[in-house]
Amino acid sequence: MILTEEDISTFVNTLKELSLYDFTEYSYKSLTRRISKVLVDHNLKLQALLDLMKRDPEFRESIVYEITVNTTELFRDPAVWQTLRYSILPKFRNSTRLRIWHAGCSTGQEVYSMMILLNELGLFEKAEIVGTDINSKALEIAKRGVYNYRFNLNYLDNFDKVIKEIPGSKQLKEVPYSNYFSIDKIRDTITMKEILLKKPLFLWHNLVSPEDPPIGNFDLILCRNVIIYFNFSLQNKLFKYFLNCLFDKGILVLGAHESMIGPYSDHFEKIDQISIKK
Repeated sequence: MILTEEDISTFVNTLKELSLYDFTEYSYKSLTRRISKVLVDHNLKLQALLDLMKRDPEFRESIVYEITVNTTELFRDPAVWQTLRYSILPKFRNSTRLRIWHAGCSTGQEVYSMMILLNELGLFEKAEIVGTDINSKALEIAKRGVYNYRFNLNYLDNFDKVIKEIPGSKQLKEVPYSNYFSIDKIRDTITMKEILLKKPLFLWHNLVSPEDPPIGNFDLILCRNVIIYFNFSLQNKLFKYFLNCLFDKGILVLGAHESMIGPYSDHFEKIDQISIKK
């Protein structure tokens, strides 16, 4: 189905009228692709989809879940985690606190990856961790900390690269998976341990209207593979917000295919995917 700009505007405006969701400044191409897929998957035309969204709040939430990006992994992009492990996080060993915000945390695997790494570095107890997302369904999954085993199986290799590998050595550090999660192959689940489940604060938060609720200031903000779906104007609004939310010398981590361009880039020192507030 070919959607026009008017169709996309109708969808966005209808959703905005019915809920707190505002996709006004999302990438037009991304929205077109995702809404088209929703229509095909549900075998609906646009007006029928909108009518169902008006009548059924649960259906409306499920559509939001489908059109937002909820792809995340344990230790996604191991090179970034290795940079955090060896170059960034050790600087906080003598700090009294370490505040971390995972913005757009989706179903939470990144949050649990961070806690595992913090524990290995002896920083777990001093850390305060907040994970936020616009998608309520994704946040409920994050809070439960139960994931599909077979889907995540390949990502256990990422765990090994970040947690077990010793630089300059062919030997691996002995860190059992059972320290942090239990694997049930019969039920096809990976379940995070209670020590990890108790730690983070997961909150609903809309990056498009970031002032509500207030989030506070942080030493480290991770917003990976999120801004790629925003237009240039919204990206820069978000960079300004992140700048104001970071303590001096605070760190912002973006996704592998994302970069900071525009007026706020001058306020950061860039090292690969790591941006340090000047």
